[in-house]
Amino acid sequence: MQALVIGAGPAGLMAAEVLAGQGARVVVSEAMPTPARKFLMAGKSGLNLTKAEPFAAFAAHYGGSAPVLRTPPEYLENGEIGPEAVMAWARGLGVELFTGSTGRVFPVGMKASPLLRAWLARLADLGVELRTRWRWSGFDGDGWRFEAPGGVQILRPRVVVLALGGASWPRLGSDAAWVPWLRGKGVAMVPFRPANMGFRAAWSAQMARHFGRAVKGVALHVGDRVGRGEWVVSAGGIEGGGIYEVAAAMRDGAEAFVDLAPDLAPEELARRFAMVPAKLSVGNRLRRVLGDPIRAALLMEWGRPLPAEPERLAMRAKALRLRHQGPMGIERAISSAGGIGADSLTDALELKALPGVFAAGEMLDWEAPTGGYLLTGCLATGRLAGQGAAAYLAAARR
Repeated sequence: MQALVIGAGPAGLMAAEVLAGQGARVVVSEAMPTPARKFLMAGKSGLNLTKAEPFAAFAAHYGGSAPVLRTPPEYLENGEIGPEAVMAWARGLGVELFTGSTGRVFPVGMKASPLLRAWLARLADLGVELRTRWRWSGFDGDGWRFEAPGGVQILRPRVVVLALGGASWPRLGSDAAWVPWLRGKGVAMVPFRPANMGFRAAWSAQMARHFGRAVKGVALHVGDRVGRGEWVVSAGGIEGGGIYEVAAAMRDGAEAFVDLAPDLAPEELARRFAMVPAKLSVGNRLRRVLGDPIRAALLMEWGRPLPAEPERLAMRAKALRLRHQGPMGIERAISSAGGIGADSLTDALELKALPGVFAAGEMLDWEAPTGGYLLTGCLATGRLAGQGAAAYLAAARR
């Protein structure tokens, strides 16, 4: 083989497509029995491919952390990176797309499996060989050692793209077992942390009847970030898209406040509290005004002692401190932050300590919220790594 891609998730498959498209003989090794397991799981409730918005607004969600943001300007000008590139690529696979009211882009059928089947068929037509149950187990001299169905195999490709994932959802294959092997070769690593995760909460007994309910129509304020998505109250705490929008700042210590009535001014909310008959119980008064039992329950849970004055009660409901006990574990996080540090990479995503070895996807130290940003980042870095690997092969032939 000329090119070896380790990892058959979105980043690895994209790198393989780019390499094969430029004439390289490519083998993709995957430790699991089937490819792209995390990709398929993410698509069970609707595959959010990307977010249709101008690139500058799109890039702001990465906070400057994504390696894709360090690419040469011509990549951006030519539309090779970002939402437009992802949508064009999916349509090229014959997948029809639609854009929701929030700008999120989905396949018309919503599921990931049809897109993956079309993608694997394209790769097969390009001559890419997929080897499942081939688990990379480190280095063997100048070779790459694999535990394979036929026993230990040592491969010596001309160029390698690593796309092994981060450290979240290890049961799907992203177990970060590769960290000590790369560190032993001089690659600097940033410790992994959970990203797009929920937060633990110590609920009172009164909250048990609300477990599993979605919190809708509220706003989460964390610094200058505002999240308006839904989230869920569970026995373990809070989780869901609305939390993930602001999870990174919360994880890093920023305080979060919930606006339980974001579409009402404080004065109007106070007026409505004042109009509720005083003979009603506290819970009924709150439900009468807030219109949703779960919002009233959160105000009673996190807002005690509740002020009696309507004006102060309204201010409490408009800026309710979110009380949590820290992030949930990385094994339940949607993604992870940390990995190969930017200083260890060239602009082409080649490892400075290992010439001819490139890396892509969640192995790299970047993070972004859900909503299409994660998948676009993986596809974009996979494309960059594939282009870099193809250029490395071309230079070697000259």
